[in-house]
Amino acid sequence: MRGALLVAGTTSDAGKSVLVAGVCRWLARAGVSVAPFKAQNMSNNSVVTPDGGEIGRAQAMQALACGIEPEVRLNPILLKPGSDRCAQVVVLGRVAGTVCAASYRERKAELLDVALRALAALRAEHEVVICEGAGSPAEINLRGTDIANMGLARAAGLPVLVVGDIDRGGVLAHLFGTLALLSPADQALVAGFVINKFRGDPGLLAPGLARLEALTGRRSYGVLPFKDALWLDAEDSLAHIADGVVGHPAPPYGTQWLRVAAVRLPRISNGTDVDALACEPGVAVRYVTEPSRLADADLVVVPGSKSTVADLSWLRRGGLAAAVAAHADAGRPVLGICGGYQMLGRAIIDHVESGAGEVPGLGLLDLEVVFDQHKHLRQVAGTALGEPVTGYEIHHGRVVHRGEAPLVTDADEGSDGGHVLGTHWHGLLENDAFRAALLRRVAHLAGRPGFRPAPGTSFAALRATQLDLLGDLVATHLDTDALSELIEHGPPPHLPFIPPGAEDP
Repeated sequence: MRGALLVAGTTSDAGKSVLVAGVCRWLARAGVSVAPFKAQNMSNNSVVTPDGGEIGRAQAMQALACGIEPEVRLNPILLKPGSDRCAQVVVLGRVAGTVCAASYRERKAELLDVALRALAALRAEHEVVICEGAGSPAEINLRGTDIANMGLARAAGLPVLVVGDIDRGGVLAHLFGTLALLSPADQALVAGFVINKFRGDPGLLAPGLARLEALTGRRSYGVLPFKDALWLDAEDSLAHIADGVVGHPAPPYGTQWLRVAAVRLPRISNGTDVDALACEPGVAVRYVTEPSRLADADLVVVPGSKSTVADLSWLRRGGLAAAVAAHADAGRPVLGICGGYQMLGRAIIDHVESGAGEVPGLGLLDLEVVFDQHKHLRQVAGTALGEPVTGYEIHHGRVVHRGEAPLVTDADEGSDGGHVLGTHWHGLLENDAFRAALLRRVAHLAGRPGFRPAPGTSFAALRATQLDLLGDLVATHLDTDALSELIEHGPPPHLPFIPPGAEDP
């Protein structure tokens, strides 16, 4: 098999990322050399590749599904929003300025060329490349500058599947309307549809799919059932979480639960750091946005932020800063990660991200941080709480003073203040032995003697299980023969045009 495919979606969070991962896993298990690709991702949830570049976390997860190392060509353009109007641009893993909507349009030709060259290189090295769109291809106000959806498909000659989330309601209208808002040339590449998150009897949906095919001339490639177990590494779902439990907590191994409150910052980055805690039996992780939710927490986690000073101000305005400080003053555990770590210190000096200059922190750690123009990006390894750990760094802030002992002792990184801890390292909680040691300390400080970490919990194994489940769903519920034909030979010829369409850009 040789070829490529673009998975577009009716909306953000329609299921593009998981469908790409599932198709990649299905192909990889069949012995096909496959790679994922997303020309342009807008996300503050990112990882560092082995060569020190930065890409969206979803593409790293999809690379794992393929059995390959993540690399910058998998996501050549990453936009990291710092406000509602501006975003940091990362090109081939490195920061390449900050743009607003108007200035980004001016870079379209340059960035499309970067994306096409990355895609061509991947196609030359792999039998199949499964591409993921961004948002919706029917955002006709943005079609002229699109490089991730139909703009990419047209430029690279990619067949397109459109996936819709039936859980939101109106999925048949979403699919039809998405197609009908595309230009004739764009429509010619759209071969059919996939429905995601279906619950109940598929026979009830069949007449609707038959009518959709009659109206559009395009078939359904399958209906994926809703699976409650799929929640790890969700790139977009944090946008819809206010106060909500993460994952599906299993009963405790001991006699008591641990309750974790993770602060849902407005510009949260790498919020999935807490996923590993939520995989532990007896650990209930909840995202919180108001102070009362901290009252019964055993551990408070302040995660990373793309706008550290602005999010620190938000903490203060809403009373969460005082609640976190009161939690720490009572001797109960607090963990800060990256931007959250910086907020726990005495002062942040930022002339780079916010331009605010010196800003007082929460004062829970004897720590001072200065923001550098250069972003610190690297994979890391060391020893923390007596256990070997690995992780990665993505931050502008540099520690210039630290009073507490380091958390990662041999790397002289982070702060261990006993009940208040912090680190710049993302992924630290994915290290099983470290996570168990941290939870034992939290249980002791929180007065939960009946809590014990369950032996044998493996975050890596749980993630692999989820990827296998995605591969199983594709193999079982999609027409894989038709999917293989589409990947190899492209869309059927003479697909009908569905009015009204749109002008070609």
